[in-house]
Amino acid sequence: MKMAPSKSLIYYLFILVIVFPALISASDYTNLVFKGCADRNFPDSNGGYQETLKTLLNTLTSQSSAAKFSKTTSGDGASAINGLFQCRGDLSGDDCNKCVKRAAFMAHLLCRQAMAVRVHLTGCYLRYEIAGFRQTSGSEFLYKVCGSTRASGSGFGDRLSTALGEVVKGVGSGGNGGFYAGGYQSVYVLGQCEGDLGNGDCVDCVKTAVDRAQSDCASSISAQIYLQQCYISYTYYPNGVPRNQKTVSSSGDGKGTQKTVAIVLGGVVGVGLLMACLLFTKSVFKKKTQHTFKYGG
Repeated sequence: MKMAPSKSLIYYLFILVIVFPALISASDYTNLVFKGCADRNFPDSNGGYQETLKTLLNTLTSQSSAAKFSKTTSGDGASAINGLFQCRGDLSGDDCNKCVKRAAFMAHLLCRQAMAVRVHLTGCYLRYEIAGFRQTSGSEFLYKVCGSTRASGSGFGDRLSTALGEVVKGVGSGGNGGFYAGGYQSVYVLGQCEGDLGNGDCVDCVKTAVDRAQSDCASSISAQIYLQQCYISYTYYPNGVPRNQKTVSSSGDGKGTQKTVAIVLGGVVGVGLLMACLLFTKSVFKKKTQHTFKYGG
C-alpha cells in the first residue's frame, strides 16, 4: 500500500524547489543577517490578523519602490498591526523594493504566526508588531557580529576610532537621512538610523553602537552592531578600501554568531545540489538558530 507524503515533507520539498534557488540567485543585499520572532503568536481564531498582516506587508512593499523608509498601521484598535521598513541609504528604489519583498517573505517563512517580528537583511530590515506590544528603547542592543580575524601591528585602534568617529559625524550632518558610508585609512565604515529618528537621538544611538563595537569586538578587523533603531559596521582592508566598495561584508564570526557562507553554482548539479538543499533546509528549520535574537522577551 502506498503511503501519501506527509504535509511536512511536502513543505520541505517546496522550500527546496522554490525557495532555495531564489536565495542562491539573490544579490548580497538580500542575505539574511538575523531574525527576531516573538514567543507569542497572534490570538487568531478566524484569520483576521493574517489578513491585516497581509495588507500591512503589501502596503510596505509597494511603498519601498519610492522611499527608503516608511512606517504604517493596518487594522483598527487592539487588532491593529504596526510595521515599518528601512532600506540602506545607497540602495536604488528597485533594489530597495526587492529587498523589502524578500524580508516580508522571510518574515513569514521564519517566524510564521509570531505577533512581533524583525527580519534584518544586508540591505534592509522589516519589522512589525501587534498593537500594544512591548516597546523598547531605541538603543537596545539586538545583535552583533565580531570578525574572528584580529588586527596585527600598532595603529589599528587609532585608525578605527577615527573612522568610527566619522560615522557619528556623518549620520548627524543632516541631509543624508541618517545614513553614512565611507573609508578612512583602510577602514570602511557604515552607519544608519531608523528613518524617523531625530538627529540628536540618531547621534546618541550610533555613539552607543560605536562604544559597543569597541568594547565587544576589540581588535577584530570587522564588526557589525545592531541596536533597535540604528546599526553600524566596519571592515579593515590592509591594502586599502576597494574603490567599488559599497557595503561591509557580512562575514565574520563571534560569540553567538555564525559565518555567512556564499554558495556559488557553477558545474554543481545532481548530488551536490541535493546536499546543499538539505543543508539549507536543516539550517532554516533548526529550532535554535545562531541568527536569532529574542524579540520582546
